[in-house]
Amino acid sequence: MRSKLQLLGAMGIFGTIGIFVKYIPLPSATIAFVRGVLGVVFLLLTMLISRQKPAWSAIRQNLLLLLFSGAAIGINWILLFEAYRYTSVAVATVCYYLAPLFLLLLSPLLGEQLTPKKLLCIAAAFGGMVLVSGVTEGVALSFRQLRGVLCAVGAAIFYATVMLMNKKLAPIPAYDKTVMQLGAAALTIVPYLLLSNGFAHADLNPLQWCLLAVVGIVHTGIAYAMYFGSMKSLPAHTIAIFSYLDPVLAVLLSALVLREPLTPWGIVGSVLILGSALYSEFPERKR
Repeated sequence: MRSKLQLLGAMGIFGTIGIFVKYIPLPSATIAFVRGVLGVVFLLLTMLISRQKPAWSAIRQNLLLLLFSGAAIGINWILLFEAYRYTSVAVATVCYYLAPLFLLLLSPLLGEQLTPKKLLCIAAAFGGMVLVSGVTEGVALSFRQLRGVLCAVGAAIFYATVMLMNKKLAPIPAYDKTVMQLGAAALTIVPYLLLSNGFAHADLNPLQWCLLAVVGIVHTGIAYAMYFGSMKSLPAHTIAIFSYLDPVLAVLLSALVLREPLTPWGIVGSVLILGSALYSEFPERKR
């Protein structure tokens, strides 16, 4: 029960990040950089307090994949935070949850077959994306809304790439993997920030500094610590199913806090995307 509560807590925290990012007047890359740095610091302190030593041999064995997947995480964060800027948190989050379906499309790279069930899930999810985007509402889609949807879909593609690379990793402790990936994500963003003058940000008031700290410490450090702490004693299918608390909570908060309700067709599209992604997590029956 304790592990399930930990996992639910982590998913609940992840589901609120869009609300916080909406109120931080900084470039998406700057927020992503701070998130990566604070997340690494917190997880290293957690490892130090719990006296967990890094598995250097496993890190060296997986170094290239850890660096590439970390870079993909950094780009994924930037695109997701940009999506929050240009469309509602609900639409951005739902489109972001196309990631498991994109992973299904990439499954042949893992030696897995694209079964009729997988193809059905993918088709239903893409139909849902069309409905969520608003193109079926009979009103011309604004460039801002379209940009937000495309950023969210791009974030989903990069997150699916991360999941694919994680499946290729040799055995490595979860904390070591996450610290390396978050560190690589932050380092990947640095050149972009230098070229775009992203470090010369606008002055933040005390509340906005607190929101930024919460995104880095709570939504990254604490949430990841809770997430990995729960994984030790929970089966994979339970973790997968509980993970869908994140988008459901994000959609609800988008409507209740930010007053960004989905249209009726948007709700249908959300159900199609999240339902398809969830259904794809259940194992297929063997004949």
